[in-house]
Amino acid sequence: MASFFDSDSPSNLTEYSVSELSGSIKRTVEQAFDQVRVRGEISGYRGPHSSGHAYFALKDDRARIDAVIWKGTFSRLRFRPEEGMEVIATGKVTTFPGSSKYQIVIEMMEPAGAGALMALLEERKRKLAAEGLFDANRKRQLPYMPKVIGVVTSPTGAVIRDILHRIADRFPVHVVVWPVRVQGDGSGDEVAAAIRGFNAIEPGGPIARPDVLIVARGGGSLEDLWGFNDEAVVRAAAASGIPLISAVGHETDWTLIDYAADQRAPTPTGAAEMAVPVRADLEAGLSGLSARLKSAVGRQMDNRRQAVRSLARALPSLDQLLALPRRRFDEAALGLGRGLTMNTANKRRQFERVSAELRADLLKGKLSERRQRLVDAMNKADRIVERQVHRGEARVSAADAALRALPSRLIGQIHRASDRVAGLAARSDAAVRADVRRLRSVIVAQDRILQSLSYRNVLQRGFALVRDAEGGPVRQAASVSVGMTLSLEFADGRVSAIAGDGEGEPGSPPTAPRKKQPKPADPAGEPPKQGNLF
Repeated sequence: MASFFDSDSPSNLTEYSVSELSGSIKRTVEQAFDQVRVRGEISGYRGPHSSGHAYFALKDDRARIDAVIWKGTFSRLRFRPEEGMEVIATGKVTTFPGSSKYQIVIEMMEPAGAGALMALLEERKRKLAAEGLFDANRKRQLPYMPKVIGVVTSPTGAVIRDILHRIADRFPVHVVVWPVRVQGDGSGDEVAAAIRGFNAIEPGGPIARPDVLIVARGGGSLEDLWGFNDEAVVRAAAASGIPLISAVGHETDWTLIDYAADQRAPTPTGAAEMAVPVRADLEAGLSGLSARLKSAVGRQMDNRRQAVRSLARALPSLDQLLALPRRRFDEAALGLGRGLTMNTANKRRQFERVSAELRADLLKGKLSERRQRLVDAMNKADRIVERQVHRGEARVSAADAALRALPSRLIGQIHRASDRVAGLAARSDAAVRADVRRLRSVIVAQDRILQSLSYRNVLQRGFALVRDAEGGPVRQAASVSVGMTLSLEFADGRVSAIAGDGEGEPGSPPTAPRKKQPKPADPAGEPPKQGNLF
């Protein structure tokens, strides 16, 4: 009985370690829930992790389960998960032994019916419309004849071929394609980046800036076109400085980019037709307009010619225009002879009246009066000259006195200038000596630095500088060949050597040193050039 109640007696229950128990629970859960289909609302979604995996939870009104989408599965999803979206997830339930939690590993996920996506689409549409991104007054007219067209679409689909073929048929222009993904996760970000990239191209750069943009994709389901409902795509289309045509899906398909674009095309081919006119129609219209212009110009010339003829008939003849001036000329010619005769008679009478006043006594009186006036002027001029001579003599006397006093003042100025020059010379000598001392100290300090950096100080410590036959330094053993002539420079001189194979045999006698060669004199007495040990 004592052994029955002994505390050390073994129990009949199986003993597990924590790892074994967790692994058993994991296997049981995975076997029981290998493939499940769960409907719930996405909660705690913050986008893909830096590793590419997505972690969130699925919940309903009474429970919650953690969920994870691995990176490879996440890239294959047809739409981007969003917070609050109701989805149907297919995967398997497993446990995480590190924290005693269970979770569902999602392998496939789809919206819980079109109603959920449409509700999300309507909510996003109301939000962006409230910001004014869909206002009609923000939309711009497309250029009538663009020179460059930018296309944002997949480079491998049939859409780009339809657009290029249609443009080539109607009006061939330069087309720049920005390749993007038009379906799946990340497609919206690529489309938005392409729109912003086209707008960032500078005019006149290596890549032509488009005059109009076409964002195109073929038809598909709501999930396939979901990337063009992305908020980033709508904002990029609304902010585009280049007119934009949306050609996503078929005529019955509508996405949010259609509301933000300047024009919506029912199909990608229709977008190409909107972007460019028909060249044949333009040529026909131009020919018609040219013919109408020639006809109008001809009729106008005929009308003007008829008007000129009518005006010419209303003008008077040349004889009628010159009759009155000719008559006035004739009358003036007849009156000219009588005028000359009368003028000559008047001048003769005036001359006779003046000549009657010219008598000899009157001329003698005027001559005497002019002679007396001339004598008075000469006397006055003599007096003026005498006064000017006296003033000149006075100025000469004053100048002579000033010149006599000048030597004494010059001697004083010379002495003062000599003293100033002597002072300046002393100051100059002192300044030169100070500069010489300062420069000597600088040169001594630089010489010390040069001596400290010289490689000869390294040679004083027992090192040697190896040079080749041309005098260049040898930096590596690999550059030395057998039989090569070398020069070894020590602190006290140089010696010559012949390079061997680099490995001496054991026990071989040392090679006798060669006689020290005299150091060659440097040309022109110049100091030896400083080498470089590095």
